[in-house]
Amino acid sequence: MEEKIKKWLFDIKLSIDEIDSFFENMNKDFLEYRKDLILKRAIERNLEIIGEAVNRIIKVKPDIDISNAKSIISLRNFIIHSYDRISDENIWGIIYKHLPILKNDIEKLLK
Repeated sequence: MEEKIKKWLFDIKLSIDEIDSFFENMNKDFLEYRKDLILKRAIERNLEIIGEAVNRIIKVKPDIDISNAKSIISLRNFIIHSYDRISDENIWGIIYKHLPILKNDIEKLLK
């Protein structure tokens, strides 16, 4: 695997790990998330980084095995370009349901 792809995969892993770390000292509770503007913005920024890294990877290696790669890229674009329509519920669903799947995909690719 090319070094730049490994670097981007590692960037994704770091962003996922950072999102996970936000919940180490607090309950993973939607109502708490919804009230914490700093937490929401930090998570959105990490999702942007993940989306950009996936986009770069797909351009170099379109057949890489990353679940929902196009949806991840679309989310990045949505956060950046439609910032005023971001739904807390959608972001929470991504954190809770989809991020663990992506984390697993990335860990497999980095091994």
